[in-house]
Amino acid sequence: SQQTFISLIPQEPSNKRVRPLAKVSSLVNLISPSKNGAVRRFGQTIQSMSLRGDSKSPGMSLRAGSKAAGPTPTKRRNSTLWSETLDVHQKNTFSIKEIKRQEAIHELYRGEQDLIEDLQLARKAYHDPMLKLSIMTEEELAHIFGDLDAYIPLHEDLLMKLTEGTGPDGTVAHIGQIVIDWLPGLNAYKGYCSNQLAAKALLDQKKQDRRVQDFLQRCLESPFSRKLDLWSFLDIPRSRLVKYPLLLREILKHTAPDHSDVPSLERAITIIQEILSEINVRKGESECQYYIDKLEYLDDKQRDPLIDDCKILLCHGELRNKSGSRLHVFLFSELLVLTRPVTRNDRSCFQVYRQPIPVRDLALEDLHDGESRMGGSFRGAFNNGEKAKNVFRVSSLDPSHGQSHTLHVNDVYHKQQWLNCLRTAMGPQQQGAPPRVKQGHAVRVKRRSSTISVTISDEETDENCPPVFGPKLRPQTLSKTRLDQKLQGSLKRKETGV
Repeated sequence: SQQTFISLIPQEPSNKRVRPLAKVSSLVNLISPSKNGAVRRFGQTIQSMSLRGDSKSPGMSLRAGSKAAGPTPTKRRNSTLWSETLDVHQKNTFSIKEIKRQEAIHELYRGEQDLIEDLQLARKAYHDPMLKLSIMTEEELAHIFGDLDAYIPLHEDLLMKLTEGTGPDGTVAHIGQIVIDWLPGLNAYKGYCSNQLAAKALLDQKKQDRRVQDFLQRCLESPFSRKLDLWSFLDIPRSRLVKYPLLLREILKHTAPDHSDVPSLERAITIIQEILSEINVRKGESECQYYIDKLEYLDDKQRDPLIDDCKILLCHGELRNKSGSRLHVFLFSELLVLTRPVTRNDRSCFQVYRQPIPVRDLALEDLHDGESRMGGSFRGAFNNGEKAKNVFRVSSLDPSHGQSHTLHVNDVYHKQQWLNCLRTAMGPQQQGAPPRVKQGHAVRVKRRSSTISVTISDEETDENCPPVFGPKLRPQTLSKTRLDQKLQGSLKRKETGV
């Protein structure tokens, strides 16, 4: 099951793939849902890629004994340390701490050089050839590549300022103010990052075209790609953004406490965090709207007006219901929506299954392993004789909905992620709200002095039947003694079949 959880904390990119379960580090969580699942977080929706790829590629070994092709020579990234540019005499004039500080500044400088090279490569090796060969239309390429060219001057500007700030001895004495003056330009990435989910979805769709597939595969096997696919190049600006706080902290770490650059560096870190936070919010809203637009309703009554108030997609992913059917579940800030993935005219969308449940009416039950057994409605989800594991139940406290859904997750880790997200969503919505209960279910019982508020009903709700719409039952407030009598009478009637 593919799942996605959303977190707004930027994380350092990694080459490691996460297991499938939107939270979408916000900059790290944007990809279209894949079919082999886990829970994705906002910001972990796009798999992080390291900027430094392996310099060796499959094409190198094939061409080792022949003349290298001129246009695409194998390229090694410059990995020279700042200290390696000094002679022995120069090294002895700097303290170890100062050398480490300059190494950190040099890493920032070198990363900007690499980013500019990759942005230029994305245009020259991918965008322009595909346009010239009519592999994709100009409109499609604009949607996928965005304004990558516009960001090259931005990063060239930082390189120029760092060069101008470098003294005769090769050191940068004050970098904090340089970065502070430059950082506002990163706001230009708000639109690019917000569009990444839709861009990735379109690219994945175009990969079904054999011409696109063949072109991208040839590029991947060429030395210039460093074994990175096209999306890795398109995602490099995002992964670079989340590195800036780490790079600045590293510089600050090796800056003496009494150095005049310390206040400026601290201010620069605060500014970049604010910028990333704003980009994350925009990206989160964009992802939320992207999936809202993909919801398909069988009946206009299914469209809850609360969907228009949803600005945050807390998590989403593929789960199984009690009958073993696959559902794609979305937890928005205001609604829980269960859907079935469908394709309409070559367009993937999500058909809403049952009425969306407002988070304020949501009840959550953590089922222990074995509480739901195979047989009946679980026969399609588990092997014969096995007990159901990693299961939880969501239901509506509104009796008119009559909904209860038992959902199965792949493993205990992703189950816990779902439970955490659901509880986080339910907390603010239900805090201070009057206690509500659902027919036929044992739900949260809130004790107040000597009374218990609960709704009594002898009817049981079938999770796989259409909801029964009827008059709402008002909760009865009973004394504890009378409640016990009522429950005992209910049990007796069930035992006698009355």
